[in-house]
Amino acid sequence: MELLDVKSSGDWNEKIEALPGAHALQTWQWGQVKSRFGWQPRHLLWRNENAKIVAAALVLQRRIDPAGLPVGMSVMYTPRGPLLDWSDTALGKKVLDDLQSFAEQKKVIFLKIDPDLPIGYGIPGDKSDEPNPIGEAVKQSLKKRGWLFSDEQIQFKNTVVVDLNEDQDAMLMRMKSKTRYNIRLAERRGVKVRTGSITDIDLLYKMYAHTAVRDDFLIRGEDYYRAVWERFFTDDLAAPLIAEVEGSPVGAVVIFRFGGRSWYIHGMSLDEHREKMFNYRLQWEAMLHAKKAGCYQYDMWGAPDTFDESDPLWGVYRFKDGFGGQVLRTLGAWDYPVRPVLYPLYTRILPRILGWMRQRRKKDTKRSLSA
Repeated sequence: MELLDVKSSGDWNEKIEALPGAHALQTWQWGQVKSRFGWQPRHLLWRNENAKIVAAALVLQRRIDPAGLPVGMSVMYTPRGPLLDWSDTALGKKVLDDLQSFAEQKKVIFLKIDPDLPIGYGIPGDKSDEPNPIGEAVKQSLKKRGWLFSDEQIQFKNTVVVDLNEDQDAMLMRMKSKTRYNIRLAERRGVKVRTGSITDIDLLYKMYAHTAVRDDFLIRGEDYYRAVWERFFTDDLAAPLIAEVEGSPVGAVVIFRFGGRSWYIHGMSLDEHREKMFNYRLQWEAMLHAKKAGCYQYDMWGAPDTFDESDPLWGVYRFKDGFGGQVLRTLGAWDYPVRPVLYPLYTRILPRILGWMRQRRKKDTKRSLSA
């Protein structure tokens, strides 16, 4: 088994797109975008004795200098990676060994991974609950190796995925009757959906900022989303779908695509015409868009950690649940503390830093709406 540290783009995406768990957040484009915001991307490939690529990891490294920690410290993160067949225990061991060694060589505080590896399907305790023994085995292996389940979960641990392999009629019949009704109601009430482009980025951000302020969630600055959307739109790895009523935009979704899968990562809406149920029509059109592009799966990006009304994502989940998808519970983010003394200091300081950043970003978002 050979570990390769890739220095140029080459055909990185082509090498990783067929690997299990291949994800938009592991693409070359994602690393290039993150490099504009303080992260240094490293691209690692594992090649077997037959010269076949069997694993990969985009590893992001960032220097941090918070008060209370030594100057010049850094952290590592592998977003939705590493990519490999986790049922191959020898391969999994080799990849984790190499990643741990790589992090130790760089003397980072910790390395975070969050592979798109299911530990189960369906709602825990429900008749739909179906454990995934492979995911559970990896979870136990990480514990034995000294990895810790992270207090900082960057991506959603759980989600809802919709199978796009069936025809449109079958997909509709899998949905709840109210969802089907609202999709058709939106069409009857004049909701149109068009595919957008780079020229719509200003509109998209304004709607996204409006949604964040209204629904009280945190987003980044306009420069960040402009960088992401421009790069992924240009390289045909994402597209915005914009809902309009009488020619005026009322909502939008940004759908990312890679390796036969698609993700609804960004969604935004205005307050007008909500009674026309345009969000239902947007989701349906997004699924058809992904299906037409050759995707076999649509990830609705986020589901509760606890499946009851106490979870802040419960209301959003009820909406997503109507589309006939399946709950997918993943391994979540795990940290390997390279520096065991500094790691707990970082985890204590981090919440204070994040709290300050959230307040500042919320103010910046509100300010952008009045600019």
